Amino acid sequence: MEDKAQIHIPKVKLGSQGLEVSRLGFGCGGLSGIYNAPLSHEDGCSVIKEAFNMGITFFDTSDLYGLNYDNEIMVGKALKQLPREKVQLATKFGIVSSTGFQFGVKGNPEYVRKCCEASLKRLGVDYIDLYYQHRVDTSVPIEDTIGELKILVEEGKIKYIGLSEPSLDTIRRAHAVHPITALEMEYSLWTREIEDGIIPLCRELGIGIVAYSPLGRGFFGGKAVVEGLPTESLLSMHPRFNGENLEKNKLLYSKLANLADKHACTTPQLALAWLLHQGNDIIPIPGTTKVKNLANNVGSWAVKLTEEDLKEICDALPNDEVGGDREYEVLSKYLWQFADTPLK
Repeated sequence: MEDKAQIHIPKVKLGSQGLEVSRLGFGCGGLSGIYNAPLSHEDGCSVIKEAFNMGITFFDTSDLYGLNYDNEIMVGKALKQLPREKVQLATKFGIVSSTGFQFGVKGNPEYVRKCCEASLKRLGVDYIDLYYQHRVDTSVPIEDTIGELKILVEEGKIKYIGLSEPSLDTIRRAHAVHPITALEMEYSLWTREIEDGIIPLCRELGIGIVAYSPLGRGFFGGKAVVEGLPTESLLSMHPRFNGENLEKNKLLYSKLANLADKHACTTPQLALAWLLHQGNDIIPIPGTTKVKNLANNVGSWAVKLTEEDLKEICDALPNDEVGGDREYEVLSKYLWQFADTPLK
């Protein structure tokens, strides 16, 4: 495997509006304790800076991540130590959390503006490069939500607009109000449902895809299979990490691990390399709290796969053999299949 110090992560266009990002991004949410114990701000900033030093310039956060908006605050501190003009910053609004792991979604114009201005303040920046609606509010016409985001673009507070988990109809209607630069969608070897409708539509409209959970929420990095879940991990409540589903999925992990040996790379490198080979408009954003894992992820760029290799990998992990739904039960009703909004 090529040494990480010699791996050059190229920049690519994300969408067709001019945003340019590193071919591999970094999901910051896990730094604030989604899957592990949260890192201190000092340690979290160190991981972000190390990612930047390895060539990653695209960083993803949200006002949902961490207690009391901890993740945005941490990312803001890290940005103070990096050249802002060389960083592409993405954050999100729209999921409202409450006690007991309960969630709601809001997308009315007043809430859009309130969230954006609050995120700008927490992040300590003058603008957000890519601002997503984290989940679609199905009680508000998408034209109203995008209309306010369009005004924020005109004011210079955000540069590009994104959506996460929108339906096909919602994508078309949103794009008609203002060009959508990117969708943030779950996409990995064990979650490939967007290949039939979402990806073709995005390519038709010139919209990029940011692949969240590209390692299956850490599953293909060995979490729950090799390491075991940390006691504080929310994954203990996830359908794919429990009971019979987990045992079933461990068989899929073994198949991928065997193929990784064949390609002289690690299992997470092969999972990420497969995604990187799906097209330059697919940007995976794996996250980690460990620098060694970060270096391992960056090394995925050096893994070269043929069409035959890609088919072999897919055939080894058929999605109809995956155990469990892809989302926590409390969030499953907000997935793209259920994200149509009322007509304006």
